[in-house]
Amino acid sequence: MTDAPSTAEQPWPVRTVARKVLEWINRLGPVWVEGQVTQLSNRSSTAFLTLRDPSVDMSMSLTAPSGLLRDMQLTEGSRVVVHGRMNFYPARGTLSLRVDEIRAVGIGELLARIERLRKLLHAEGLFDPRRKRRPPFLPTKIGLITGRASAAERDVLTNARGRWPGAHFRVINVAVQGVSAVPQIVTALSTLDRDPECDVIIIARGGGSVEDLLPFSDEALCRAVAECRTPVLSAIGHEPDTPLVDHVADVRCSTPTDAGKRVVPDVAEETERVRQLRDRARRSLHGWVDRERRLLDQLRSRPALSDPYGPLDRRAEEVKRLREQARRAVQTRLDREHVNLEGTKARLTTLGPAATLARGYAVVQLVTPDGVDGVIRSTADAPAGTQLRVRVVDGAVHAVVTELEEGGGTGG
Repeated sequence: MTDAPSTAEQPWPVRTVARKVLEWINRLGPVWVEGQVTQLSNRSSTAFLTLRDPSVDMSMSLTAPSGLLRDMQLTEGSRVVVHGRMNFYPARGTLSLRVDEIRAVGIGELLARIERLRKLLHAEGLFDPRRKRRPPFLPTKIGLITGRASAAERDVLTNARGRWPGAHFRVINVAVQGVSAVPQIVTALSTLDRDPECDVIIIARGGGSVEDLLPFSDEALCRAVAECRTPVLSAIGHEPDTPLVDHVADVRCSTPTDAGKRVVPDVAEETERVRQLRDRARRSLHGWVDRERRLLDQLRSRPALSDPYGPLDRRAEEVKRLREQARRAVQTRLDREHVNLEGTKARLTTLGPAATLARGYAVVQLVTPDGVDGVIRSTADAPAGTQLRVRVVDGAVHAVVTELEEGGGTGG
């Protein structure tokens, strides 16, 4: 018989809800589950385990016959694959996985899974060099995630402060191996990434076995590093160790010591570099000043600058000389033209009618009713009775022709 729907007026009893939950869980059937053992209690007949997902903060309870664990040297942190069926206990309202087979995950399988994860992250572009950021030259504050009182912490702090004594660190100590390593590192990473004064983050751990370094190849940690807005330096293990976080981080350091050297500059080297740059700048400035000074000396030695009034005085003298020369030339030309004019005037005077009249000659002109008309050049032009005008040097007289003489004088 199907139960009526649950309402406030007709609620289901606890036994009905427990029964329905049991029915749904039984539909799941047997499953294979992989995880990390965090708690282990092996009693006389039954062993109780807690299996945790290393990528997220989730876990589940397991029960198994004690005989399954007798020959397996399981410890907290062991990676296992279990087979079983989910059981719900209505009396307590608890859920657990009843295990009938347990397999330990070997190193080979772990490396194979890391390789598959590496290919996946690479395909998603998390290893792309173009997305990596360059750490600042001199960070204001350096975040350091490492184990408590570890050699890695000491190496980073000692080498960084030896190179730059004023280096300021914010250190967060976390578990660097085991089941709690990944969530603690991710939490510390998030805390430092939110710190506005933290310019760079270092994740450091000393060397160890493949199992010890497994947290640094965890997918959740790799994605957290990729999403971090602050540049991240990875300094895990020794030179041959290359966990996946090395590929995702912005800078891979071979060791924690290398991280301490790379996160800050060497004050001695920078002081020497500054000194060299100052010397180079000083030499360059002195060379420029010397060149400009020589140029000024050359300009000052030019006649136009050494004696600026000399050319003007010489030009003034030349202008004065040319003016005097032009005046004399004009005066000479005027004098010569005046002499020529006087000579021409004398010739004109000599050849003119007034001069001829002054020598006793006269000019005889014909007088008509209309006035004086031409000069008489022949006796034929003046028959008897013709009125004439005789011009002499000091005036003119009028006469009338009364008689003609051939070759002789005329009378009037």
